[in-house]
Amino acid sequence: MPPEDHRVECHLDALLEARGMTLTELSRRIGITHANLSALKNNRGRAIRFSTLTALCDVLGCTPGELFSVRR
Repeated sequence: MPPEDHRVECHLDALLEARGMTLTELSRRIGITHANLSALKNNRGRAIRFSTLTALCDVLGCTPGELFSVRR
């Protein structure tokens, strides 16, 4: 299924802004490439590993429900 067909939205940009953190800093802190985080942030990601989701939530101090939502 092409990425534009999914309804999951990532709120990484808003969470980063609220925490005064850059994508580069997040990338360094969780060990995920800047390119992969950028794809996720721009809703171009196709999948996410639970280990990545856990690391994102730990560093950002959020829950998966704050990081993602599903458009109706």
